[in-house]
Amino acid sequence: MKKLYTVISVLAIIAGCTSSRKSQQNAKRPDTRPTDTLARNEILEVHPAATRSIDIIHTKLNVSFDWEKQYMNGNATITLKPYFYPTKEITLDAKNYEVKSVSLISTPEKTLQYTYDKKQLTIALDKEYTRNDTLKISISYVSKPNERETKAGSAITSDKGLYFINPLGKEKEKPMEIWTQGEPESNSCWFPTVDKPNERMTHEIYITIDSAHKNFVTLSNGLLLSSQKNPDGSRTDYWKQSLPSAPYLVMMAIGDFAIVKEAPLLIGGKKLDVNYYVEHEYEPYAKAIFGKTPEMLEFFSNKLGTPYPWEKFSQVVVRDYVSGAMENTSAVLHGSFLNQTDREMLDNSYEDVISHELFHHWFGDYVTCEQWSNITLNEGFATYGEYLWQEYKYGRDAADQHARESMQGYLSSATKSVKHLIRYQYNEPDDVFDANSYNKGGAVIHMLRKYVGDDAFFTALKIYLDKNKFSSVEADNLRLVFEQVTGEDLHWFFDQWFFAMGHPKLLIEHNYNDSLKKYFVRIKQLQDLNTLPVFRLPLDVDIYSDGKKERKRIWVNNAIEEFSFPVAHKPDLVNVDAEKQLVCNKEEKKSVQECVFQYKNCPLYVDRLEAMKECANFTSIPEAAAIIISALNDKSHDLRERAISMTEKLPAEYKSTIKEKLIFLAKGDEKSSVRSLAIEQLANNFEGDDLPPIYRQSVNDRSYAVAGASLTALAKKDEKEALTIAKKFETEKSMDMLLAVAQIYAAHGNDANQPFFVSLSKKMSGWENVSFANNYTEFLKRCSDDTINAGVKILEQIARTEDNRWIRYFGQKGIKDLTQMYTDREQKITDQIAKLTGKQEKATELKALVQQLAQAKNQEQKLNSIYDSVKTPN
Repeated sequence: MKKLYTVISVLAIIAGCTSSRKSQQNAKRPDTRPTDTLARNEILEVHPAATRSIDIIHTKLNVSFDWEKQYMNGNATITLKPYFYPTKEITLDAKNYEVKSVSLISTPEKTLQYTYDKKQLTIALDKEYTRNDTLKISISYVSKPNERETKAGSAITSDKGLYFINPLGKEKEKPMEIWTQGEPESNSCWFPTVDKPNERMTHEIYITIDSAHKNFVTLSNGLLLSSQKNPDGSRTDYWKQSLPSAPYLVMMAIGDFAIVKEAPLLIGGKKLDVNYYVEHEYEPYAKAIFGKTPEMLEFFSNKLGTPYPWEKFSQVVVRDYVSGAMENTSAVLHGSFLNQTDREMLDNSYEDVISHELFHHWFGDYVTCEQWSNITLNEGFATYGEYLWQEYKYGRDAADQHARESMQGYLSSATKSVKHLIRYQYNEPDDVFDANSYNKGGAVIHMLRKYVGDDAFFTALKIYLDKNKFSSVEADNLRLVFEQVTGEDLHWFFDQWFFAMGHPKLLIEHNYNDSLKKYFVRIKQLQDLNTLPVFRLPLDVDIYSDGKKERKRIWVNNAIEEFSFPVAHKPDLVNVDAEKQLVCNKEEKKSVQECVFQYKNCPLYVDRLEAMKECANFTSIPEAAAIIISALNDKSHDLRERAISMTEKLPAEYKSTIKEKLIFLAKGDEKSSVRSLAIEQLANNFEGDDLPPIYRQSVNDRSYAVAGASLTALAKKDEKEALTIAKKFETEKSMDMLLAVAQIYAAHGNDANQPFFVSLSKKMSGWENVSFANNYTEFLKRCSDDTINAGVKILEQIARTEDNRWIRYFGQKGIKDLTQMYTDREQKITDQIAKLTGKQEKATELKALVQQLAQAKNQEQKLNSIYDSVKTPN
């Protein structure tokens, strides 16, 4: 699953020497796998791998739907065996069903007794069976996903398992759909199973679509083997997956989708069908949205030495999805953020999401973690799949930028709670789907690659996949394969990075001794050593001198270590962690001259970024300022963007040069993100009659990000013209552009713009409601009481009905902010009344103020009552 770290985005938008290996003993290997005591104060439940009492071999499902009641009628035939020990009963996960019958398929068929507590179905068998026996159990039931008490997690915001979207067709802006979400343990909401990641089964599904929805298409795992029209006008589609996978990877999607097909691929000597299910509106853009998928399939198959193992590869985009995307085997499900036109794709292509879910088909689907404690073996690898694709397609700069942003996400989360990468203690499975498992996991895998080298790394991955295919694993399985390939005991690496908590916090100090002709590097580990280990760190150090670079490998084994390098004279630069691969916080002081040299001579994206950030602190020094200006032309668009922001720190003497360069970038940079940021910077920090014509021209840029930034910039110069142009964009389908219009109206609009917000509210989905609620609240502050009273109902709808508590929070916050506005207004009017009281000549004015005060109090009380009814309890 690709979790879009939207919460982070929203709340922050939403990281020649020797050392004896005997020092390994200083890296504390935990005697047990302890509770994440820095993460939480409470004692968390231990979650070992689920005990397997039965082995489900195959599941056959027949399903149909009651759209009005939002029920699914199901019949499951489960082929199973006792796992090892003889048994007289079996227990299946089955959440909130109406169970109609349970029977043993035999000659004759036998009705079986059962007990059911709305969570698990325990079936009494007719006799004791051994592992040599194979049974077929038939269960007839009705799934009622909306009638069970559900839980909202931070990664997967609902656990209903089965979702009916706009089931009665009342929302004209939204299609009718049915789809499922199984991870972590929600597929048992719509079919009985052992809902654990260490179970494996093949499966087939007969999906019946009633005549009222006969034009709807279906998608499931494996191959569509038949589509049969029935006498009552319904249709039954038959899907079958012949390869085993975990139950949480089973899926269905039903809706009025267009199916866009790629030319069949030849992968591993077998023909592979690749297709995309999208709303008809986006059919012309489907191959642009997903079009690199065939190349990704071929690249990953070749890179891993393991051909894509599944029967097809489909992707579908659905509405109101409860996370980012899901790697259902051979049928990936994406949220509606992937509904994009060619113009929208200029600003964001979401290739990271597509590559992440595809890489899961090796790491997560083909080889699966045996319990959620080891989820990083799924998600860490999928996150690293994003890196591999970026590296292959766009070069190392792009990959390193992507990796650094990911690592910063982990480091930011680690300031709040420090956790083990492999966690056996947690409250709910959803808890482990976090930046630790994803971001840190991917970064640790990258460190492992850099340590063992590419040849050993990819050789080990091939063996790991082949050895564990269609089975479940834990971290030690990965370690053993890498030890098999490298011949080295890697407990030290896995102990500190997988089984211990946190990461090192380093202070790196440099010193050159001219008399000794030696260069010294001292490295101190400053993390809390009472809780965190002393890390054992193999680091590459590049020494730049006389136009040459020499690389040394050092080993940091202790809390404080000093390394010396013989040199002929002081080097131009000594670059510690030259591969920039270490997961750490670090403090390292370098001179401006060293940073200038680093930017100009060191090859990596992070090298240049570190140099730029340090130079930005010394912009009064001409050499440092020159680096920031030079970086406006950096080959990395991200560094160009950072340089644009850093120009604010440059002295006034550079203003003319900066303005000229920003205009150049605004007009012609190849990346829309650079153009839009350049326009924002010009609008915020520069004046001149030459700027409005640029904004007017850029309002028509094909990039919505650039057009929106230009509209906002123009509003600062000519509010009336910006409002006129904004009106023309009200019918755009791009949510980014519509939210840009909302931002203009929030700053400059009035009651006349209320119909736009009413219309926009009906188009909002998921996290889009956060930007909407913020802009709408600011807009309402500019409006009459009548408009506010109508608008609060929309905010109240967000605050009450959104599944995600963070989205609800912003609806609640909007109501609270409006309430506070009236509270402040009351105080202001009260102060005015106090000044006029007793002044007879001000009687008329005083009477009007008293009326305004009463009206403000009435509004404040009314809104406060609404806020009290919707606010989330502590």
